Amino acid sequence: MAQVQDNQASSWLLQAKAFLDDARRLRPGPARDELREVARVLREIARLETQSGFAADLDGPESAESGRSRGLLGSTPGRMRDLG
Repeated sequence: MAQVQDNQASSWLLQAKAFLDDARRLRPGPARDELREVARVLREIARLETQSGFAADLDGPESAESGRSRGLLGSTPGRMRDLG
């Protein structure tokens, strides 16, 4: 279970890195700030998923199942890009 959590967390972090790379290419302003905010939220999601994974590993497999039913271990969303 920990391996799955690590993969999900790393995918969130990779998406955050991509958003930051895009933000660095923009001039300072609202669009750049929005991309940086999205990256911050993605890093926070990765942190929370990692913490919930560690808690599930300590509690046993039944707590991991209950987390899945509450939607804590959902799929990774596609990359949002609507700044055109």
